Amino acid sequence: MVDAAERVTVLTGAGISTDSGLRDFRGPQGIWTRDPAAERASNINVYVSDPEVRRSNWARRASGEIWAEVAPNEGHKALVALEQRGKLHLLITQNVDELHQRAGSDPDRLVEIHGTTRKVQCLSCENYRAEMQEVLKRVRAGEEDPPCPLCGGLLKSATVSFGQSLDPISLARAERASLECDLFLAVGTTLAVSPINMTAQLAVQSGARLVIVNGETTEFDYLADVLVRDSISETLPLVCGSDTHPQTPKR
Repeated sequence: MVDAAERVTVLTGAGISTDSGLRDFRGPQGIWTRDPAAERASNINVYVSDPEVRRSNWARRASGEIWAEVAPNEGHKALVALEQRGKLHLLITQNVDELHQRAGSDPDRLVEIHGTTRKVQCLSCENYRAEMQEVLKRVRAGEEDPPCPLCGGLLKSATVSFGQSLDPISLARAERASLECDLFLAVGTTLAVSPINMTAQLAVQSGARLVIVNGETTEFDYLADVLVRDSISETLPLVCGSDTHPQTPKR
């Protein structure tokens, strides 16, 4: 199916990064499963209204608890190989870890639909955006809830929290790529987060085939032509055709 495809649109979720040492969110050992307070802090209304939530969040980041220097795994690299084969139409990621870029994915073929945790932005003005590490230096120096240096507004990681709207340009680009593709590959996502999960359905409705690679069931398994239940870092190189010495995945 991959060999026959001309335009492959890919949607990735947290599951592709678990083999890099990052926990997913909703799995059995997920960040939000084990720490409901972390999920609460991802709500924009809670974040804005509760200074203690912000202080705790910045303290966890500064301690390294939710900031890990991790490397891309073979799953990320497999999608780079798919791009190098000239088959990747667009890579849409729900992840905020920038591991696709670090693996070598072309930023021009990448949509970070939920933003990035490696950058910081001001919630009040549109003029301040900085590297996360710059702000964490201020936290470690004693600023528990560092304000925007330009306007004094609240700073937050450049991610889309619950209650915030997705960037309409990025969403439109993702939807268009789903309508244009002839194969849609969903990797490491339960396809439970709306509206980006609907890109899989859009692709199928437009005549594309659907392959889902995930360790657990998803919302759209019933639409899939192929379901792969296995380690993403082991199987995705085989799916994308980047493994020069194919082996049978462990079951």
